[in-house]
Amino acid sequence: MSRAQLKTAGERFEPEFGKRGELRQTVGETGRAHLDRWLPFIVLHRSADPQRSIARRVAINSPAYLIWSPEDDRAAQQAFTAIAAAMHDRFGCILVTSVEDAPWQPTPDGSQQLPPFDIEVGASKGRRGRRALGCLAQALGKIQIDLRKPEVVTGSARLPSIELDCDGPDIDRLSIVIPQIHRVDEHTFYPQLTHDLAVAVGDALLQATCEFMSDGDGEPPPHYRSLGRSAFLAAALDADKRLDRVARSFDFLLSVSPINSRDAMEKFFADGAQKAPKFRYRPLTVDPDAGKRDLYAVDLSILEDPLLERLLSEKRQELDHQLTMLATRNTAAFQAASLLHYGTVGSRLRADARAILATTRPAKEPETRIGAAAVAQAARALVEKYKAIDSSFDAAIEIREDVGSLLVSGGKLMIAGSTSMLPSRLDALLSHEISVHLLTYFNGAAQGLTVFRTGLAHYEGVQEGLGVFAEWAVGGLSASRMRLLAGRVLAVDAMLDGAEFVEVYGLLTDEHGLARKPAFDIATRVFRSGGFAKDLIYLKGFRSVVELVAAGASLDPFWTGKIAPDHVEAIGELMQRRLVRAPLFKPEFLQRPDVERRIARLRGEASFDKIFDVE
Repeated sequence: MSRAQLKTAGERFEPEFGKRGELRQTVGETGRAHLDRWLPFIVLHRSADPQRSIARRVAINSPAYLIWSPEDDRAAQQAFTAIAAAMHDRFGCILVTSVEDAPWQPTPDGSQQLPPFDIEVGASKGRRGRRALGCLAQALGKIQIDLRKPEVVTGSARLPSIELDCDGPDIDRLSIVIPQIHRVDEHTFYPQLTHDLAVAVGDALLQATCEFMSDGDGEPPPHYRSLGRSAFLAAALDADKRLDRVARSFDFLLSVSPINSRDAMEKFFADGAQKAPKFRYRPLTVDPDAGKRDLYAVDLSILEDPLLERLLSEKRQELDHQLTMLATRNTAAFQAASLLHYGTVGSRLRADARAILATTRPAKEPETRIGAAAVAQAARALVEKYKAIDSSFDAAIEIREDVGSLLVSGGKLMIAGSTSMLPSRLDALLSHEISVHLLTYFNGAAQGLTVFRTGLAHYEGVQEGLGVFAEWAVGGLSASRMRLLAGRVLAVDAMLDGAEFVEVYGLLTDEHGLARKPAFDIATRVFRSGGFAKDLIYLKGFRSVVELVAAGASLDPFWTGKIAPDHVEAIGELMQRRLVRAPLFKPEFLQRPDVERRIARLRGEASFDKIFDVE
């Protein structure tokens, strides 16, 4: 035994619990004890090969664990005794789960056989332990990894690999032995399979633990996911901060939007709408290659929280896509990069757009219009209403000459100096830009991670859909506006089909009857930077929001920050774990009686085609 080991063996482990029972403490030379808070369970894992162990990955994803290597057996014994005693004093009965790796069974090179996917589970003889075992076996039997389901073998709980004091009447035990199907050979493993297997087994363990706790005298957990971590590790906060640093190094929409739209439009019309305009763009504030290096220098595998790892990994991929678009700006490759991120126009969306243009006619517009100054004044008044709720709604309102319309970037609303709009559209547009885009930005900023402010991956579709829904809800979604959204979809479709700027402009004016300025604006948006597919998401997102509301779903999760529909379940889990707070601000228009009546009439109306029938 080395000098360091002798010293460790001689020291007594004294757990340093925080106010909530939180503990993160070194055990011996290589081990660690972690408790997110006071919990009546702990997962144990001992391994001589932690880098290759799938069981270790399962253990460290738990909100309460003790991991160590064989050389730290003595320290682990002391740590377990002290931690278990503190748990017992607080809860009475506790659950101790041992997770181990099954012996590795390599398959011969060239073999068509896969290693056995057999998971061995066991429990002590107590009633609560056996009930937890049944839940664990059932949950494991439902998982599917790489198109395979496991064979679950149940029995008695395996004793830990070293002698631990966990056989008392107030300690129930579970054990699980996980097959090493994630390994390729002695030195490599399948990364996606490893991740999926660790997450699935960890999820099953939480379900079993919840079953154990529900069978006791205390208050049962509201959901097994509520047992997950209730505090961000420093590694998660650091990863979020580093991703945010990359995200803030460029303004994506400003970077891909021309700065001379008004001058280009005047020249286009002066040339008889026969020559594609030449646009100019801002210099990039980021080196895309350097940005990508910074993105992938962030190690997400150390977060010890599969859900956060997934959310941040998705966000990293989205930032990667944006950097790819910036790197290919004004080249033929930009369009393909845009497609990777926004997708194509589907048949249903195309049919929706054509139907809208075929069945609607814009009403004759009054000559009275308002300009940028009036819009800015109304915007500041609405911001003040939100600031009266909480001063954190500190939005900036700017009139600028280098944008073509109203545009939200971060916590700022930018209004084009050339703005000229109907007074009847003002409430609708401010509801869209301030009560959706800015509101979700400031609600997201109040969460623990910046990613809820900048936006989880693929949030834009539903975010724009919510914006258009806000216009409809306040009664300001005019036929002209719907035709504009439909025109954007068909313009993107034509662009992807090979049409050029002048052809798309003609399609909108000649075939679909749009006025020349709206047609030019749409074509500009679609052809900016080399072909931008984003404009298909407005109508698509609006339909998805309408369908959600019509089906009776709540929009509340979407106000917590900038999220996509795929994240609603994740937000629910994070709220149960108290890692995400309820939204500080709710859209003010939702409190208006006429809006409440309009939305109530929409519920149960399944047809998007009849959206205006509930006006």
